[in-house]
Order: sequence, then C-alpha cells, then structure tokens
Amino acid sequence: MTTAPTTETELTPEPPAAAESGGVRGVPEIVRRRLSTLDNWLNPHSWLVTAVVVAIAAVLRLNGISNPKGYIFDEVYYPTDAWDMLQHGVEWDEKTGSAAYVVHPPLGKWLIALGEMLFGNTELGWRFPAAIAGTVMILILIRVAYRLFHSVLLAGLAGLLMALDGFQLVLSRTSLLDIFLATFLLATFAALVLDRDHYRRHLLRALENGYEPDKTPYVPRIVPWWMLTAGVLFGLACGVKWSALFFAPFLAGLVIAWRTQARRSAGVRGPFLAGIIGDLGWLFLSFVLTFVVYLATWTGWFVTDTGYFRHYREANGLSEPPVIGALLNLWHYHHEAYTFHSGLTERHVYQSWPWQWLLLGRPVAFYWNNGGDCGATSCAREILLLGTPVLWWSFLPALAGVVWFGLARRDWRAWAILVPAAAGLLPWFYYAVKDGRTMFSFYALPALPFLILAVVYVLGAIMTPPQGIATGSARTDRQLVGTVVAAAYIVLVAICFAYFYPVFVGQIIPYESWSNRMWLGGRWI
Repeated sequence: MTTAPTTETELTPEPPAAAESGGVRGVPEIVRRRLSTLDNWLNPHSWLVTAVVVAIAAVLRLNGISNPKGYIFDEVYYPTDAWDMLQHGVEWDEKTGSAAYVVHPPLGKWLIALGEMLFGNTELGWRFPAAIAGTVMILILIRVAYRLFHSVLLAGLAGLLMALDGFQLVLSRTSLLDIFLATFLLATFAALVLDRDHYRRHLLRALENGYEPDKTPYVPRIVPWWMLTAGVLFGLACGVKWSALFFAPFLAGLVIAWRTQARRSAGVRGPFLAGIIGDLGWLFLSFVLTFVVYLATWTGWFVTDTGYFRHYREANGLSEPPVIGALLNLWHYHHEAYTFHSGLTERHVYQSWPWQWLLLGRPVAFYWNNGGDCGATSCAREILLLGTPVLWWSFLPALAGVVWFGLARRDWRAWAILVPAAAGLLPWFYYAVKDGRTMFSFYALPALPFLILAVVYVLGAIMTPPQGIATGSARTDRQLVGTVVAAAYIVLVAICFAYFYPVFVGQIIPYESWSNRMWLGGRWI
C-alpha cells in the first residue's frame, strides 16, 4: 500500500527505438503510466480512509465545544466583533455608538458570524466555524498527502497525526482567526500542487500530439486554472490575516521551479527562460485575483458607509471622489494598522519566540479555573495551547531527514514540504530579531501541515524498500524494523494525546494530575 518517496519519473523524451516499443510520439510508456496515476483521486480506498479520519477529527473537535462557558483568551475580541458585524456591517463600539478600530481584515470574523447566524451569540455559535475549519484542514491535508505519496496508508497517517495534535485541536475549538488562515493557506498549496499536475499533464499531451521542443522555440500555451484558483484562495487567506503574505514569494518560487523542471524534462531548450515570461504573467494574474478577492472581503466596510476611516479624507478636508476615494481611505486604514502591528512590542506573560515554538518552550494558557468537583481536595481546569509533545518534538529531526532526502534523492516532494514550512516559520525569526515584536506560539499554525508531512515523509521512507528493490518483492528486515518503528511512533503519539487530552479541552481533573502534565514546569504554567 505504501510507496517509497523517491523521485517521480520525469517527462524525459524517449529515444526513437524505445518509442517504437510502446511510447506515443516519442513519449515513454512509463511516463504516461506515471502521469496517469495523477488521475486516481477517485480511488475508493483513499476516500474511505479520508472519511474515517475526518469523522474522528470532527468528533474530537465538536464534542463538548460549548464548554467552557463564556469567552476564553482572545474570544473577547473576535466573536464580539462578528456579532457586531451582523448588526452593523462593520466592527462596532457600543460605548461610543460608532465603528470600532480593529487591525485584522474582516473575513475571519465574517466566518465566525456565520456560526452566530446559525446558533446565536453563544459558545456553539462562535466556536462552530472554527471546528469546521479545523476539520476541513485535516481533510485537505489527507488529500495532499495522498497526492504526494501515492499511498492510502501515509495519507491516513498524515490526517490522523493532525487529528491527534493538541495544538490544532485547541485552535479548532476556540474562536480565533488562525484556524481560518491556516486552512486557506493549505488549500492554496493544494491548488498549486494540482496546478503542477495540470501543467505536466498538458505538456505531456502536447508531446503526444507532435510537439517537438528541440525544433521550436515556443512552449505550448496552458491555461493554469488551478493557479488562478490558488490566487482566489490566497486572497481569502489574506482576508483573514496579513501574515498570509509571508507565503507569497515562497509559493511563487515553487511554481516557477516546478514549471522549469517540467519543461526541462520535456526537452525544452533553456527551460527557465523559455517559459519564465508566461509563468510570471500567470502568477501576476493570479495575484490580481488575490487582490480583488481581498478587497471583496471588505465589502461590509465599503457599503455600510460607517466603517472606521471610511470617510477619512472627507473628514480631513481632502477630496474624496467616488470609488478612488474609498480605496484611498482603505489604504490609510491599512497604513495605520500596519504601523500598529510594527510597533507591537508590549510584553505578554504568554508570548514566545519562534525558536521556542517547535520545542513547545512557551505554550499559551487559554483558560484556567481551579474550582469545581473532581473528587479531590484540589482541582484544576485548564485549556492549554500545547502541541502533542511526542509529535512536536519529532518535527526538527523530521525536517532534517527531509532535507537529506531532498538533497540525496532530488525529490520534488521534499522541497514541496520544506518550502511552505519555511514560509510559515522563517519570517517570524526576522521580525523577532529585527524589532522584538510580541509573538505567540499559535502564529506557527500555518506551518503545522507541512511539519506533519515531513514526519510522514520520513515514516514512509523507513517503511518502504530501499531504492532498487522491486515493489512486491519479499519484505526486507529493514522494512520490518521500519514498520515496527513507525507503528510504535503512531501509538506513542496517540497515547500522548490521550494523556494530555484533559488540558486540551478543559476537563476538571485533580490538581496533582494537572501538575503531572506540566512536563516543563514553569515554562508550561
């Protein structure tokens, strides 16, 4: 069921003699078979595993989601803003009876508002959308893993590891913005992987139809529908939080690298220069869609006429022509919000630095209550934003392993994992060193899917035969040991998750039991 994560067969043109033995118009039969596997997304076994894991994830995220009662951590901001937006179209300050000044785009709050429309201004109403987003995020991860590894088992493991991660679980059960941001960014990446397949499939079709790259300077025109879809999804991500923009240069670089490699494999002369104008043109159009979709997320601000800074120019004696004036006012809003974020260096008891995140150096306490009846003299009830330790402490070794495989095997999948993982983490190192900006561990959520894919990649490598051993041959000792190690790891993650589950969901437990779970002492308190 598993396949070794080795380099996929490329689009290298077949020699004439080989073409006569089964290729079509100079295209090797093995290439056609390999690319035909890109169309196997309807594999019923993969969807069965997807359904089972997603069901487990949904139960874990929805069960008891209305508890604890009241707002926890930053829920004092976003659900209240969402409710006000339902009433006024924009965030509102009830004390002044006017629009409130907020520093995050509105889409995440509109998504929270959808839950409040369904279930009212209640805990279920404002947390339900986050639980759905967290579950959808796991679904997308499973499908991405299936595409990368061509393995139902490894795809299921990727989804299961995220389902059993306390970090993602807590953020899926709390009405914050980050779960929506991470889901849209993962969906953007998934669309770009599909774009890679789309481009290679159509390039192959051109070869089959007689395209001869060594005799013509042009590259076949391929409309990248999935890249344009990625632009829309990326616009939605930006409409939740501006930090989505960190991913833009990293993902654009992946697209250019993938397309250059596809042209090189097809035999195109000067594969980078031959298509770079087209690549940049389509990327630009995709980003135009991003910009349009992002502006659309501000519709409430545009149409209500009461948003903060909505008529800034008019109020300050400046001309405010139709449309252009509104855009200039929105630009001023963005300038002020960016200035706020840039100067946010106020110390916070639960702040942490990026180099602490993967080590779980400073988790965030979302909720604490030492009351209630737990059958002991002293009780504790906490929701702690903490990754499942066995899983998170394996991320750094897994990343090192994927770097090795990426260099040794020149496997595109290794870099497809490493580049977005870097996009989700490295920019925060820059801002931490540059100006000491206040940061929290939940900023790492967009990188989490790719960190889990790194773990799954390494598990797949140790469970599959060495290169050169034919699929279907007798199981080797290395495979047996690797399978046992991988299975033991998954069991340890599950046990660790079950042990920490009470502090992920805020169950009342004896104080001593709670204290025993604070493995790093004061750093976790």
